[in-house]
Amino acid sequence: MGGSFGKCFDPNGARHGIPTFPWRYAPDGYATRRQLRARGLRPGGQPIAGQVLRPRFRRGPLVAYLYRLDRAKPVRPMTPGRWAALAKANTARRTCPSCRRDAGYVIPLSLGMCVPCAYPDHPTEPEGTTREQA
Repeated sequence: MGGSFGKCFDPNGARHGIPTFPWRYAPDGYATRRQLRARGLRPGGQPIAGQVLRPRFRRGPLVAYLYRLDRAKPVRPMTPGRWAALAKANTARRTCPSCRRDAGYVIPLSLGMCVPCAYPDHPTEPEGTTREQA
């Protein structure tokens, strides 16, 4: 085993306290949160079952926690109330506080308003149209 590989390989948890594997060498039956989500699952309150480490040059290693697939639960479906709340929140992010129009995109936090309101001297509409027509 190489130096980096050996530091990250601890299947019994003697060194790190939980089973530890090198990056991309996790055994079958374990998955990260993203991998669980891709399968339509969630950890469901289970404790961390292991970790994968990816060593980095002159920095601490990247850590991804592993969960057992047999203990994972299905993702809860979105209720109509949650869908409505999400739509309302997204509408609020797209509405300019200055002109109260739907900008058609999420308002950048750096500007705090839509681009035409932030830069009124810069022409953003095509030639021959006014802001009300666009």
